[in-house]
Amino acid sequence: MKAIFKREYRSYYTGIIGYVFAAFVLLFAGIFSMIYNLNGNYANFEYVLPMMTFVFLVTIPILTMRVMAEERRQKTDQLLYSLPLGMGKIVMGKYLAMLAVIALPCVIMCIYPLIFMAFGNVYLPSAYSALFAFLMLGAALAAIGMFISTITENQAVAAGICFVVMLLLYFMGSLASFVPATAFSSLIALAVLILVVAVIVRLLTKSTFAALVVFVAGEVVLVLAYVLRPEWFEGLFLSFVQQLSPFVRFDTFIDGIFDINALVYFISIIVIFLFLSVQSMEKRRWS
Repeated sequence: MKAIFKREYRSYYTGIIGYVFAAFVLLFAGIFSMIYNLNGNYANFEYVLPMMTFVFLVTIPILTMRVMAEERRQKTDQLLYSLPLGMGKIVMGKYLAMLAVIALPCVIMCIYPLIFMAFGNVYLPSAYSALFAFLMLGAALAAIGMFISTITENQAVAAGICFVVMLLLYFMGSLASFVPATAFSSLIALAVLILVVAVIVRLLTKSTFAALVVFVAGEVVLVLAYVLRPEWFEGLFLSFVQQLSPFVRFDTFIDGIFDINALVYFISIIVIFLFLSVQSMEKRRWS
């Protein structure tokens, strides 16, 4: 795994991707810090970070598109499959290298709150907890992007799909607010969501039976719950989507709250999508 990590980490900086990612993040960190902290005379660095989350919409697809799609295009994935390592270690080596690239600009940004102490009273625990949450948000999105890269052979396709997914995650809270808060509206919206999940299961597993099981079981449970407890569905869809969005989860740290639930949520996303990445590679290895 250490060899995989070194190889991957070095590859980000033998090309320009690692430098572009760091420059892009630090550029906007500098711009927003100047606008908000220096010109606006606010010492709270944590308020800069929500304005920077949009950079992940562009940088994560670029950072993750080559993780496995490029290996498959160049046929070097066969070398990975022949290594005396489990797919778990290969995936972890690649992911940790990507995480190190994401962490570099975050480490540099740790200097910013110290600089702002010269201009006002900075509450460092709040600033650094928000910065840590920013890193965890990037780590969770990177795990999603890595999984997308394992299911396609084309870098452009991987980047395009990842961008659409990042865009949906970024705006899902706002989009969900257009759904009426009535119980019946929540029922219909959740039924459509289950259908989408079933389609995703079909695309990933190539099993129509598995997709049908997910769809039928999900719809039956949903309808039964609505018949027995319709009051549960009042505003349920909006609440569910907001809890599901990693960007909404990140916002709680900006208010000076170290949200353990959000941290567990980020870790859960990382674990789930790394597991799916391993399974996707294992499937290709033996197919």
